[in-house]
Amino acid sequence: MVNQSDKTTTKKSRRDFLKAALATSTAPLFIPSTVLGRDGAIPPSERIIVGGIGIGRRGGYDLSCFLPQKDVQFVAVCDIKQKRRGEVKNIVDSHYGNEKCETYRDFRELLDRDDIDAVLIATGPNWHATAAMTAAKAGKDMYCEKPVTKNIEQSLILADTMRRTGRVFQAGTQRRNLPHFAFACELARTGKLGKLKRVYAHPAGMRALMSGWLPPEEEPDKEAVDWDMYLGPAAWRPYNKRLLDGFNFEKGGGFVGAFSGGGVLEWGSHCVDLCQWAVDDCPPPVEYHPPKDGEIVTRYENGTELVFREKGWIPLGSCPVRFEGETGWVEAGDSGKMVLSSPELLAGRQVEEIGGYPATFHVRDFLDCVKTRGLPKGNADAARDAHIACHAANIALYLNRTVKYDNKTNSFIDDEQANRLRSEALREPWRL
Repeated sequence: MVNQSDKTTTKKSRRDFLKAALATSTAPLFIPSTVLGRDGAIPPSERIIVGGIGIGRRGGYDLSCFLPQKDVQFVAVCDIKQKRRGEVKNIVDSHYGNEKCETYRDFRELLDRDDIDAVLIATGPNWHATAAMTAAKAGKDMYCEKPVTKNIEQSLILADTMRRTGRVFQAGTQRRNLPHFAFACELARTGKLGKLKRVYAHPAGMRALMSGWLPPEEEPDKEAVDWDMYLGPAAWRPYNKRLLDGFNFEKGGGFVGAFSGGGVLEWGSHCVDLCQWAVDDCPPPVEYHPPKDGEIVTRYENGTELVFREKGWIPLGSCPVRFEGETGWVEAGDSGKMVLSSPELLAGRQVEEIGGYPATFHVRDFLDCVKTRGLPKGNADAARDAHIACHAANIALYLNRTVKYDNKTNSFIDDEQANRLRSEALREPWRL
């Protein structure tokens, strides 16, 4: 966690405050219907107060899923870019018809606000785990975009932190809340395909590159672009606009270094997550082989194989998965469609086709769990295991040899070189 003292905050709920105010008042009161929840409005006591951290392209889409929710009040945005802070504020203020959205350059100031219940974290991958764990320490629930970690160690610490603090964590793996993916995973998980033999994931690329160190350029004013905060826990390097604008993520690069977790991880954190769900969220594979014929083959403890297959081979849209059992198979993709080895697998059920992988249902799942303190579909334990599988596959890819992983010790067996790649040094003061 960040090196700052723990804060113990005793907060009286908005509902209790309202009840107390009504009970002690002796003067007649006019209470607007919006406060009482009439006319379809959500009373303030039932609203979830949300702030945003790093609302760029993907975060802007997420924001568009949060704002229409009637029980959400979005009140603040933090970003290292002044221009983006202003743009998001305008979107939020326009939605509510006021000018109340506050802006921050340092996300810790946003987290210091006692009125904020939850945060949307949509920074680049470099910041996801650190921001999420800092938010948990500040007593906030969070919806965190993926990839949520950059290495194995972060994956373990993140899940442990959410369990220890009791925070609601939802990774942005929104396909877990889409009906056709859920049904395909159910078929695999419940034995409807017979003994599961093989599950296929489709990463965006399989390259392991050193992340960029580009020629220095003149650093902008800190208020306009806070380069130091952008780097955050990553190793220092001189300012270069191409790094700031996502050069590091081009063509699946950036396994070892500043800003990314590697090509296998970007899409892998979606499709491997679905494969993990299909195998009933068991611990990650224990054996990882280097690429051969466009595939990285990995093996679970029970012998089931998880295969990373790079080339487009299932005509069902992006993020395709295939689950093969001894008696049947199923394929699904972002088109919203499934292909089954036999129509009998449907057993008369109608599975809704929702194409385009919308996040609205996933956001709603998160908000409901904030209220009930339930476990969302993309919880931290599920994210941990899917990410460990991707990170270990990346290590086999980078070393170009087979590695074996022990889920009890969370280390590679008799492999010092691979174990060094489980974590990275973090820049002060961003300790985990």
